[in-house]
Amino acid sequence: MTMPAFGEISQDHRGDWVRLRTMTYVRLLALSGQVAALLVAHFHFGLRFDVALVGLVVGAAGLSILSSLMLFPQTKRLSEAEAFLTFLFDIALLVCLLYLTGGITNPFSLLILAPVAVSAMALRPRSTLILSLIAIALVTLIAFSHQPLRFADGTVLTVPPLFAFGFWAAIVIGILFQAFYAHRVAAEGTSLANALLAAQMALSREQKLTDLGGVVAAAAHELGTPLATIKLIASELAEEVKDRPDLAEDARILREQADRCRDILRSMGRAGKDDLHLRRAPVEAVLQEAAEPHLARGKTVKFRIAPGPGGAEEQPVILRRPEIIHGLRNLIQNAVDFAQAEVSVQARWSDKHLSLRISDDGAGFPPQIIGYIGEPFIRRRRDPTGTPRRPGYEGMGLGLFIAKTLLERSGAVLDFSNADAPGVEGRDPEALTGAQITVVWPLARIAVDPTAALGENLPLPL
Repeated sequence: MTMPAFGEISQDHRGDWVRLRTMTYVRLLALSGQVAALLVAHFHFGLRFDVALVGLVVGAAGLSILSSLMLFPQTKRLSEAEAFLTFLFDIALLVCLLYLTGGITNPFSLLILAPVAVSAMALRPRSTLILSLIAIALVTLIAFSHQPLRFADGTVLTVPPLFAFGFWAAIVIGILFQAFYAHRVAAEGTSLANALLAAQMALSREQKLTDLGGVVAAAAHELGTPLATIKLIASELAEEVKDRPDLAEDARILREQADRCRDILRSMGRAGKDDLHLRRAPVEAVLQEAAEPHLARGKTVKFRIAPGPGGAEEQPVILRRPEIIHGLRNLIQNAVDFAQAEVSVQARWSDKHLSLRISDDGAGFPPQIIGYIGEPFIRRRRDPTGTPRRPGYEGMGLGLFIAKTLLERSGAVLDFSNADAPGVEGRDPEALTGAQITVVWPLARIAVDPTAALGENLPLPL
């Protein structure tokens, strides 16, 4: 089984998660139910079957359960091959019991669905398919060959052939349906869990970068005064030792190095955001920061910032939160990736809402996946026209999922679409012709009052 590399997010990796002790307890519970059913059928309803052979099969199942409990540690987890063999062993034992107790006419033949359904959640599709085919083959075998159940007087318990065929068909259909349904549910759950983990990692990284920038900014602020003092003293020393070139040169170097330290701290602290004044910023500043890593990639990124109907002339000041910065950065990256030459980032606001529209002049989103955008691990779907709308892209939608998840966490509503063709009535003349993503926030969720008191900046812990 192929294992993902360290740190890799894989949508189809489920190995080594089945704990042997948990499966053993489930098998023990199932065996207890089977033994209880056999005892009730034999003593209460008077049904007769080969007790010795049935006891041998039950004993083999009990022995396997006992060995699992005694020989392996509680933390033992099954590999794919081990889990497959365990499920296959359970199916084989159940088929043996059914063979000895009436075949598929036995109502408990439905229990064969359980190992297949669990395997669909625990194993890869290929293993589940093989297990399902084996189960269907064995069920078909005992449909034609089995030991009938008899009453105490020797009368054979018979079922009409039509009912027997119906039982067989129901079991076969149930095996296929349960395997497919359980696999799809498990796969979607795994994909969503992996994608949420990736989103959490992205947010954590952005938060760490923000915190690091805050530390640097605070350090630059705290070191500004001693550096200025060093520079002042160095300047005075340079004036006093002008008649001694060697000392004057040392004083000059000391002053230059103090300036250099100041410049380095200033450049490092440019992204510092822990200062209370920088936890909020105008809309344009936030958009500029989100787009900064993609401004030098050969595409023109234009910002259009203007009030909408009912909006104030001055642009709103919003919270500068890591999830907003990272989410917008992913959306702008997607637009830059597929733009031919230009990306437009447009901001409009009213008295209640802030709306952003990120569009590009590329080919647009493929129509067949627009309804799936924002879901993790989107598989490539063929364009009915045969023309790739966004060629050369091998991503799985994880970046847009992360962006959507982070921005929705801040209160935004996202919409993915393609721009109307030129000439369409009501089309925004400033909109580009490719894909466009609209992000709308209630202004009350992210806007702050620029005149409100900020509070006190806390000193760095030593």
